[in-house]
Amino acid sequence: MRVLHVLDHSLPLHSGYAFRTKAILRAQAHDGLDVRGITSLRHSAEGPDDEICEGLRFHRSRGVAGGPPGLREWHEVRTHANAIVALAQEWRPDVLHAHSPALAGLAAIRAGAKLGIPVVYEIRAFWEDAAVGNGTGREGSVKYRLTRALENHVVARADAVFTICEGLRADLVARGFAPGKIGISPNAVDLTQFGKPVPRDPELAARFGLSEGPVIGFIGSFYPYEGLDDLIAALPLLREHQPQAKLLLVGGGPQDEDLRAQAAASTASDAIIFTGRVPHAEVEDYYSLIDILAYPRKASRLTDLVTPLKPLEAMAQGRIVAASDVGGHRELIDHGETGVLFPADDPQGIANALTDMLDERDEWPAMRERARDYIAIERDWSSNSRRYRGVYHRLIGSETDRSPESEAWAAAKASVHARQGDPDEGMAR
Repeated sequence: MRVLHVLDHSLPLHSGYAFRTKAILRAQAHDGLDVRGITSLRHSAEGPDDEICEGLRFHRSRGVAGGPPGLREWHEVRTHANAIVALAQEWRPDVLHAHSPALAGLAAIRAGAKLGIPVVYEIRAFWEDAAVGNGTGREGSVKYRLTRALENHVVARADAVFTICEGLRADLVARGFAPGKIGISPNAVDLTQFGKPVPRDPELAARFGLSEGPVIGFIGSFYPYEGLDDLIAALPLLREHQPQAKLLLVGGGPQDEDLRAQAAASTASDAIIFTGRVPHAEVEDYYSLIDILAYPRKASRLTDLVTPLKPLEAMAQGRIVAASDVGGHRELIDHGETGVLFPADDPQGIANALTDMLDERDEWPAMRERARDYIAIERDWSSNSRRYRGVYHRLIGSETDRSPESEAWAAAKASVHARQGDPDEGMAR
């Protein structure tokens, strides 16, 4: 079976979106499927039109989408759809598997109608909510409502839909879409990459002054919804009980400057370390320095609906995980069993939870083992990707409506989708 994945962007760019795509394609190829990807005009990395990246084959849509908002996105969709059709006429895929944003989904819908092949649409986050979480959008604005309308349009036209978590699926069902049309392909971990924790690197620890005391850490992107300001505010409170505790922040993003200013003004400023962004190949070394990975996401529609990837990677690395009690974290973490949940938006609550965890280190080995078992049984890509296969076979063997989608671009131009940030950058991390 041949599956063409329709994408916003891909490797060699590094993002949560690109890493999830890589995991899906690798797992499907290992499972015997013939897979390729085709990216939109938003793929910004230089390279050939037909490119092999980390053993995976990607094709690039080329062109320039100009004009005012709305018309620009329309040109982008048309160019992407035409590129999909041209490639498909040569390669003959059995299924088009599009991944959000909805612009990629709409391009796949248009191409699928011309080619007469089924379209699967996968939603990794609602991008209008991601824009709010990233600080680039406002809930209820015209842009927000139009982007939501376009998402609904694509979901209605797709032959089957996947989301990454129950929160997103439940929201679509509440909008009136049939539950049987929507499956879940949750965030997962490639245990061939994260399944063997590396030993602590003493030289790296010494470089950042982490030779003594427990280390609380965060690895990911610095977006407002991540709640890192609450984690910084919690550190002085934690140090009242754990004077040697330090906070290691690995990564960067829109809040980098504000967080550094907050840290500099903290009474615990000498114990807050920023590493900046690190190469993806070196991330495991930084996990090895951290005793407790903390994910203090703020309560919002975005964080209640969407599950992140980073806590899963931390569990696979044998790290102890603490996270705020937003809906996305509650789907991943069994409180007291595979990790600990603390109140969102509450520095004192964070400090209290971390203090208790550090006082109960004798329980960590069992918690690590339970978390590792959870990843291996329920969140390993080698088995997770097979969720798609049954749906592909059902669609290929069934009659579906292939009529061209209505030209309801009034809802579609909806997508004044100038990139609202990469929700997977935070959501899939």
